[in-house]
Amino acid sequence: MNDGLMIEVENLTKRYAGHTAVSGLSFTVKRGEIVGLLGPNGAGKSTTMRVLSGFLPGTSGTVRVAGLDVFRDSTEVRRRIGYMPENNPLHLERRVREYLKFRARLKGLGFRRSRERVDVVMEQCSLTDVSKRIIGQLSKGYRQRVGLADALVHEPELIILDEPTIGLDPNQIRSVRTLIKSLATAHTVLISTHILPEAEMTCNRMLIMFEGKILAADTPDNLQRLMSGNGQVIAEIAAPLQDLCNCWAEMAEVEHYDVSPADGEFFRCALTPSNGMDLRPHIFAVARDRGWYLRELTRNRHSLEDIYVKITRPPEEEEGA
Repeated sequence: MNDGLMIEVENLTKRYAGHTAVSGLSFTVKRGEIVGLLGPNGAGKSTTMRVLSGFLPGTSGTVRVAGLDVFRDSTEVRRRIGYMPENNPLHLERRVREYLKFRARLKGLGFRRSRERVDVVMEQCSLTDVSKRIIGQLSKGYRQRVGLADALVHEPELIILDEPTIGLDPNQIRSVRTLIKSLATAHTVLISTHILPEAEMTCNRMLIMFEGKILAADTPDNLQRLMSGNGQVIAEIAAPLQDLCNCWAEMAEVEHYDVSPADGEFFRCALTPSNGMDLRPHIFAVARDRGWYLRELTRNRHSLEDIYVKITRPPEEEEGA
């Protein structure tokens, strides 16, 4: 058993009647990581989370949380997990503080400890001002915060959040994002989301699912490098056109270049490296040594949405593109 791993999934398969939702899934999540589970509807994200949380049994395979088998030690695993499903099943007729105390007691906390933890999570989730409000009268954003507080109240080692920002406005999303990022100091977080920039800003690592399988698993930066391939660099420089062309033609690190006029004395240079390296330090050094005025130096980056679409696009679409 690896003490550094919070989640270990090996060859997990989950079949419903006539349908395979998850097929031979294998991945690990380290303690303290925030990992994003991405994929289109029907990719198997929610099924995976339900199996991890002990809500659903797997058809075959092995799943461990904190070294414990989810199927054989289900009760103990659930004590270590805080789970917020996509459709948050709150008690709408209860008041916020009353509900969270009720949930804390259900999760095994004593009377005094439950009061202490409710105070902490209400502060953490910015719920103190609405502690006496009836949940059913709260906005969608506040209800999501109540769900997050519920998932956190018993201090779980692993927090599983299924679409935690769905239906929220940009300010609410920003608030939830800040909260999720703050959790990694004391918890491991597995989060599914369709909001791709959200995942890029929040998660240390991405698991991209499609049709019940993981197609890619890496950090956002590594996925960028995988997609970018040649890592083209754009530089805007004020220098004689012929000098620029001669420079790029003679630079061994540059495989291909294109120079076009920009405004004034500037030229826009699109430079493709020969081996995928980052050309920016070389270009900066050349401009400095030759006394050229450099006003822009950027490396092309694909958005996470570009990566997501490319990886999850069915093969027939790629062939017809």
